[in-house]
Amino acid sequence: MSHDTFSATGCAETAAAARYLGQLSRHFAHKIAVNYRPDAAPPEAVAQFPLGTCHMRAEAGELTVAVNASSQEGLERIRHVVDSHLERFAWREKLILRWS
Repeated sequence: MSHDTFSATGCAETAAAARYLGQLSRHFAHKIAVNYRPDAAPPEAVAQFPLGTCHMRAEAGELTVAVNASSQEGLERIRHVVDSHLERFAWREKLILRWS
């Protein structure tokens, strides 16, 4: 069995990074474990998806999302979940994460 880790980081410029971090964290917490730390500097959260982990951070003017998974399929699935939810929450801004 392979222990390779697949990872990707997405960034989006927005003045509402902390708000979107909170919305994503609270929404994901309905179905999976989320450690949301709104009072951290900077605010952050870790969401434990079945296929991997999603680290989210809200800094001044930017939302950063780092995804780690044990398979490429898992990585793509988590990215899709985060992208689709952020698209819904940030529809006014048409916010899109730039992944690398």
